[in-house]
Amino acid sequence: MKVQREKQNYIYSLSSRGITETTTAESFSSPFICGVLRKMTEAELYSVYKGVYLPTHLHPAESLKYCEEFTFRPDDILIVTYPKSGTTWMQEVVPLIVSEGDLTPVLTVPNWDRVPWLEEHRAILLNLEQRPSPRIFATHFHHHMMNESYFKTKPRVLYVMRNPKDVFTSSYHYYGMASYLVKPGTPDEFMEKFLDGKIMFGSWFDHVKSWINAEEKESILYIFYEEMIADLKGSVEKIAKFLGKSLSQDVMEKIADHCVFKNMKQNKMSNFSLVPEEYMDQKKSEFLRKGIAGDWKNLFTEAQEQRFNAVYKDEMKDVTFKFIWD
Repeated sequence: MKVQREKQNYIYSLSSRGITETTTAESFSSPFICGVLRKMTEAELYSVYKGVYLPTHLHPAESLKYCEEFTFRPDDILIVTYPKSGTTWMQEVVPLIVSEGDLTPVLTVPNWDRVPWLEEHRAILLNLEQRPSPRIFATHFHHHMMNESYFKTKPRVLYVMRNPKDVFTSSYHYYGMASYLVKPGTPDEFMEKFLDGKIMFGSWFDHVKSWINAEEKESILYIFYEEMIADLKGSVEKIAKFLGKSLSQDVMEKIADHCVFKNMKQNKMSNFSLVPEEYMDQKKSEFLRKGIAGDWKNLFTEAQEQRFNAVYKDEMKDVTFKFIWD
C-alpha cells in the first residue's frame, strides 16, 4: 500500500509541474519511480478496469475518468489495436496521410503526444480539446470499454489486427523489457496468461471479436498488419481513401518509404529511445524489434503451437470474419 501511494504521488506530481506537449522522457520515468516499480507486486502493478488488467502506472484513476468523459468529434480518427499489433506503425502512417506527406509532425513530436492513447496518463495533460480537426488518437480499449460519446458520435476508426501468434511473441519480448509490466516468466507460463487473457488489456480473442462485431461498421476500416508488410503503399492508399484524403502517387510513395519498418525504426520520435533504460530496457529487447510476420516460428515449440491452435480454434469457432493468417 505504501508503494502504491508513492507511485500515485509521483504521477500527480507530473501534472502539478505543468508538463507540456514537448515533454519527452520526463513524464515516463525517473530513478525514483523505476525503483518503486521494481518493488511492486503483480497486484500493485495492475488494476482491473471494465474487466481487463491495465498497468496502473500508465492508467491512473484520474486518466481513466478523463477518458470516460472525453468528447469525440465526428471527424476524429481513432487507431484501435490490441497491444503489439501495429499501433506505433499507424501512429507514423496516419499523421503523414493527414499532413499529405509533410514529415514535420513525425520528426518533431514523440508518437505518444502526436497520437496519444486516450486512456493513458499523458492524455489528460495535452489539451486535446483545443487540437484542430482532424484529431488523431489511439486506444487499446475493447469495443465495450468505449465511452458514451464514442457510441453517440461514431468517429472514424482504424482497427488493426495481427496474427495472434506474432502478437504473443512480440508481447513476450516487450514484457521482459518494460519495468511497469509483470515479467513474463517462461514462454509456457506467459502463453497460459495470454490465452487466458490475464495480461494487460485482457484477451486478444475478446478484443478482436468485440471490434469485428461492432454495429457501426460503416465508420470502421479493418486492416491487417500483414497486409501493411506485403504492400505498404497499397495500405496507405486504402487508409487515405477511407479518411477522404486524395493523395498523389508521389506523396503515397513518400509516406510508404518513410514508414517502411527499417526506416521508421530509426526515427527517435517513434522508436521509444527517448524513454530511459530504467523504464524500457532496450538492451534486453528493442521496442521496435523486427516488424515481420511469422516470427512466432522462432519461439514456439511444436507443443506450444498445438496448444495455441487448440485454444484459437475453440475461441474463434463461431467467427465468420476472414483473417489474413487463416
